[in-house]
Amino acid sequence: MASPNSMSLASPDAMTPCYILGIESSCDETAAAVVRADAPCGERVVSEVVLSQLEDHRPYGGVVPEIAARAHLSALQALVAEAMQRAGVGYGDLSAVAATGGPGLIGGVIVGVMAAKAIAMVHDKPFLAVNHLEGHALTPRLSHDVPFPYLLLLVSGGHCQLLVVEGVGQFRRLGTTIDDAAGEAFDKVAKMIGLGYPGGPAVQAAAVGGDPRRFDLPRPLKGRPGFDFSFSGLKAAVRRSIEQMPPGPLSAQDKSDLAASFQAALVDSTLDRVRRAVRHFRANWPQGTALVVAGGVAANAPLRAELTTLAAREGLDFVAPPLKWCTDNAAMIAWAAAERLALGQSDPLDFKPRPRWPLDPDAPKARGAGAVKA
Repeated sequence: MASPNSMSLASPDAMTPCYILGIESSCDETAAAVVRADAPCGERVVSEVVLSQLEDHRPYGGVVPEIAARAHLSALQALVAEAMQRAGVGYGDLSAVAATGGPGLIGGVIVGVMAAKAIAMVHDKPFLAVNHLEGHALTPRLSHDVPFPYLLLLVSGGHCQLLVVEGVGQFRRLGTTIDDAAGEAFDKVAKMIGLGYPGGPAVQAAAVGGDPRRFDLPRPLKGRPGFDFSFSGLKAAVRRSIEQMPPGPLSAQDKSDLAASFQAALVDSTLDRVRRAVRHFRANWPQGTALVVAGGVAANAPLRAELTTLAAREGLDFVAPPLKWCTDNAAMIAWAAAERLALGQSDPLDFKPRPRWPLDPDAPKARGAGAVKA
């Protein structure tokens, strides 16, 4: 059995390459990838294909679950075939088949899980149901060979958490959002301002020409004890700022200034919580060497820049996976499966897809007026 800290994962049969097919369908991107688990860092992803549904959901300003599920069902078979063809391997060459088992939009998760189960059963391969959040959490080991333990800021459209990653399947949650996730706040603020969907890239682009000091927006929970996040009040403050402006459409400069002010407040608030977590991490996990950011909002350039500075100041390496692996992708699912397979783990074919699946099930529930998630 390989060590949990092993950086080159051995094949179950050391004489043959360890190829793993991964499938991701938890939200609005259909993806398939083949990873060679026993290859050195930089050569592990043999093929990857992602089909975005952005244009399908753009008219609605967010993801419509029914549309997403139908799109996954329509596209997945062809995407898996393309990923296998690009990898130059057959199904018989695989060591395992993996899919996101949750959390996510349950219709899409079911599509991916059923496809992976069918391939695994027909070709007599191990099946692994991967926690989507663990896929994000282990991506730094796919791209950068980061040893355990490390401090992770997982920040996306549906999740905002601070976790200590102690090993495969071993997570200690320090903090979570008590209301909106950061990515959700980006999307909703972009819609208020009239910047379109998805909100993260739209807000970042608009903020480039904006004045971040024009609107005096709050920094939720800044300076407070603990490591939790809150973005609902910030989002509401943006709405109030818009309502207090003269009637009529917002000018281009108004939009830029609102985007810049919102982004600055969100980054400032996030940095405060991460700074507290870094000091807690260094005091309690002295062997840890890295601060890692993952998830779709990890693509935000100002946030990355501030986290880089913070990590350097606190004596930690800063690791951010390549942008293509920050958003939802199948390479991270295949890699997380590879890490589990190396520990002798797999899942039964009667695994049930999960709309919710916390990384740290023992963590206390978030407390606060807007707390709705475990």
